[in-house]
Amino acid sequence: MAELTQEDTILQKKIAERIQFLRLKTGLSQTDFAQKHHIDRQVINRWESINNKRGVTIYSIQKFCLMLDITLKDFFDDERFKKDA
Repeated sequence: MAELTQEDTILQKKIAERIQFLRLKTGLSQTDFAQKHHIDRQVINRWESINNKRGVTIYSIQKFCLMLDITLKDFFDDERFKKDA
């Protein structure tokens, strides 16, 4: 697998931060969130990790959005994803 570019790494960090922010907004820990949605806690940890070399797929982001009952547009409609952010 090719190394991530600096731009890719920045996007990966923004996605991980957004996932963590939205999860924390639910008031649930990683463990509680995982139990509520019947997934392994390590999956949540991996999604929120800025050091994960694999990053998060769009399919995982979609799955996360479904858990929160938001759209992909809602997920990416955040200041951190604006062109000059």
